Amino acid sequence: MLVLAVLCWMSVGLIVYSYFLYPMMLAVVSRFQRNVTEATLSEEEPGWPNVSLVIAAYREESVIAERLQNALAMDYPADKLEILIGVDGDLDRTGRIVSEIEDPRVRLLQYPERRGKASVLNDSIPQASGEIVLLSDANTFWDANAVRQLVRHFADEQVGGVCGRLILTDAETGKNVDGYYWRYENWIKNKEGEIGALLGANGAIYALRKSLYEPIPPHTIVDDFLIGMRVHRARKRFLYDKTAIAREETAPSIDDEFRRRTRIGAGNFQSLCWLGRLLLPDFGVVSWAFWSHKVLRWSCPLLMVIALISSAILADQPVFRSLLVAQGVFYALAIVGHVLPLPGKLASIGRLAWMFVMMNVALGVGFFRWVFRTQKATWKRTERSAGGSAGGPFACSAAAK
Repeated sequence: MLVLAVLCWMSVGLIVYSYFLYPMMLAVVSRFQRNVTEATLSEEEPGWPNVSLVIAAYREESVIAERLQNALAMDYPADKLEILIGVDGDLDRTGRIVSEIEDPRVRLLQYPERRGKASVLNDSIPQASGEIVLLSDANTFWDANAVRQLVRHFADEQVGGVCGRLILTDAETGKNVDGYYWRYENWIKNKEGEIGALLGANGAIYALRKSLYEPIPPHTIVDDFLIGMRVHRARKRFLYDKTAIAREETAPSIDDEFRRRTRIGAGNFQSLCWLGRLLLPDFGVVSWAFWSHKVLRWSCPLLMVIALISSAILADQPVFRSLLVAQGVFYALAIVGHVLPLPGKLASIGRLAWMFVMMNVALGVGFFRWVFRTQKATWKRTERSAGGSAGGPFACSAAAK
């Protein structure tokens, strides 16, 4: 019984630490250990380096023309910007649409066979002429000043990468649908960036010194996380710039988002095989953030199960009976909040509870897909509108990789 009690309290404590205590500690640490690079690049054109925007595209004929228009409209010296579109398999008109763009800055890299995003990046990035590589997705649209906001930080030779901010938008209205959890995650990203411990990149918008790029395994599931964390492994700084903004539609359905979350979950566990070195104490705040913000979060499905089962077994004791009731109320609120319309703020709490539960269910499914090697590295395209705007019930959870 003592072992069960310890397991129960340890599970609850680790969940509370990861989601509540760690952000509070992070806020305190960031006040005393700020590690922010101020922009020192000249606003005059000669001061800006050559950059290459690399986009891996798979069956993106509905959005690729508009994405290229967005990229070509960037407020950056035209003679210092190139755009490489790596098309993964000749399966639709994506490559032909790119080839019809009459602008010397655009280069089509057509790969005849579908192999997955990792292989496309491995083959495309070495062909980039820019010293700074910008990475994005075909369904993501950047604000005009985003390139300058990212690139300015590379005036500091110790900066190896910079991640921008992704804003989620509703497919029909184009309005910002950032939820509580999304804003919470972005706040954590900002604080981790301030202390030099940003964990991975957001594939929608980030920049990397080309010299730091190493080919990633072809079966990599979550490429942006692995590439970003390798910046820390190279002992370079990886920053977060909330003024470099990209916009993307949220997944159009719960099934699409659940599938995406499951894939990310499998990729998270896979990445530990390659990034375990960063968990050692000699990486300082990066190690602390990695354990607190990632590894413990990824363990949350198991911790939730342990807490529920152990408190149920120990329910004859008042304190564990109360803990069991609290968990029951939480799960009931999640289910009711998903099925029925609740009044006032209770509706928001119910949606947040449901999102938290389903996020961890997806993470648990992702774990088993990783264990049994059933998660493929090639991605399945999520259908979105051609207007380029990313709502949905999972809008607040998309950031939590």
